[in-house]
Amino acid sequence: MEIARAAGGLFVRRGLRATRAEDIAQAAGIAPRTFYRYFATKEEAVAPLYAAGAQRWAEAVRAAPAHLGVPEALEHAVQHTLTPGIGVSAASWEWVRTLIRLADTSPALRKVWAEVCQASETTLGEILATRGEALGAGPVPAGPRPVTPALRFAAAVAGAAVRVAVESWAATSEPPTGPQGPAALALRNLGALRGFAWGGED
Repeated sequence: MEIARAAGGLFVRRGLRATRAEDIAQAAGIAPRTFYRYFATKEEAVAPLYAAGAQRWAEAVRAAPAHLGVPEALEHAVQHTLTPGIGVSAASWEWVRTLIRLADTSPALRKVWAEVCQASETTLGEILATRGEALGAGPVPAGPRPVTPALRFAAAVAGAAVRVAVESWAATSEPPTGPQGPAALALRNLGALRGFAWGGED
């Protein structure tokens, strides 16, 4: 994660084009060959930063009280991870804004962001499968349900609702709090899906 933080800091301060892999290695206190042992490109170096945010949200869905249905669990997770000062500091949200904006300008960085989002959807599908009766599926055998196509679709819909909110906020100059912040936008997106069959029908 130290390499990822070094990369993120340089990308935010200098920009993507002005930052070389060797600069990231130097900032992280490692040799360039060590950098390339972990990452094939400079853009890949920030994947752990993207992934940390996505993982934090998915794990907050897992940790949501068991009595909550899926829509409420998703909203609970949004409030606990996208609200500045709870999951991430307001200053860190400015890093998030810049790194997401950079992904719009770089195909290589956009690929990294897309791969992280897809991996997050996979994790979220597994988490939704463990929520059992909270999905409205009725009694289930011990252990998690298989991640069916319906659950994969539900995870993709939920992931898109949050991803679009964060990307939409990042494209503005709005503060990370308030009615145009990422949490508020994500809650509105999820609210628009109130009729969605989160448990799915196979």
